Amino acid sequence: MLLLTTKDRRSGKPRTTPLIYEDADGAYVIVASKGGAPEHPGWYQNLVREPQVELQVKDQVFPARARTATGDERARLWKLAAQQWPDYDAYQKRTERQIPVVVLERV
Repeated sequence: MLLLTTKDRRSGKPRTTPLIYEDADGAYVIVASKGGAPEHPGWYQNLVREPQVELQVKDQVFPARARTATGDERARLWKLAAQQWPDYDAYQKRTERQIPVVVLERV
């Protein structure tokens, strides 16, 4: 688990969310599944608006920049994440939206 802190898109206050992650290519990968709900989770909507975030991984706290993976990169990272948490595939079947895969890179 990592702790993702985003800036709330409405209030501007920091919001921290614990998330499952995967290491990939020196970055952290998270999935905006929300259990297959029809809308994106609030933390994802926050980082789309403001991609500068803060991460805590184990005892390290550091700034990062978020971006949504697309195309072949998304497909590759989705497989990687689903190996760790197979329910992601079930969540995708529950919703018509494409569940975002987010890459978090240290800045």
